[in-house]
Amino acid sequence: MPRFLLSTFFVLLSLACAAPQAHAAPQELLPSQVEPASLAIIFSGQEQMHYEVSWSGGVKIGDIHLHITRDESGPDNHVISAQVKSTGPLNVFYPVDDAFHCAVTGAMKLPLRYEVFQREGHGRKVTKRVTIYDQAGGVVKYQKNQQSPQLYPLKGKVYNEFAAFVISRALKFAADSHIIVPTFADNKRNEVAVRLLKKEKRPSIFGERQTLKMQPIMNFKGLYEKSGNTLLWLTDDRCRVPVEIRSRIVVGSLVAKLVGYSNPACPDLQMPSQQTKK
Repeated sequence: MPRFLLSTFFVLLSLACAAPQAHAAPQELLPSQVEPASLAIIFSGQEQMHYEVSWSGGVKIGDIHLHITRDESGPDNHVISAQVKSTGPLNVFYPVDDAFHCAVTGAMKLPLRYEVFQREGHGRKVTKRVTIYDQAGGVVKYQKNQQSPQLYPLKGKVYNEFAAFVISRALKFAADSHIIVPTFADNKRNEVAVRLLKKEKRPSIFGERQTLKMQPIMNFKGLYEKSGNTLLWLTDDRCRVPVEIRSRIVVGSLVAKLVGYSNPACPDLQMPSQQTKK
């Protein structure tokens, strides 16, 4: 079960054994398929989100804190950071304390550097993974701990599992279509189809909101093993905040629900406590 704790969150990184259904032909992600207003809010440099992860919507097993901040190394550079910690019965059985830092750049927020620090199990040994993306040169360099770096050729631009999740929030869907988000995983470039299933109202920390129900279609394992299907609900507004993520597993499902949100660039969405202060 601990391996699914993270994969529940990185939705694009999520699962799917099935291929996309036969609708309109999918297209690879282009700048014209991203909402500029949503992207500006997501990458305002001040967004913070807190998710509680539970098993089948009942027993809480972990927390995920996500931050997107500016990187002063360049005008279009940002860092997406996440901290994942186990709680409750999972913390007793298999404690998890993982940290993720992904530097992205440019108008399409492509990854430059991705660092993963995994501290799992009772031995608490830290595993460090570093991935460098040379998008212009068409090469990915990967290193685990002190092992020799490995080089992988690229044929086209790529996201990683982390950056793909974030850019997918800003997708501009046409009716009955898929959008391809190229993602580097399992040592190669994968074409991940993301589709909008429907719009529906959903309870959230902001009250009942109209949401976009989305599903990524993936056929690779990635950093965390996956099985079943993943669904994601985004607020149907310019902020595109993921309020709930559900991943089916062998027994039951894992549910990540948004319990905390802060972004001054998105005054449209406020938690009840923030509304009271006004």
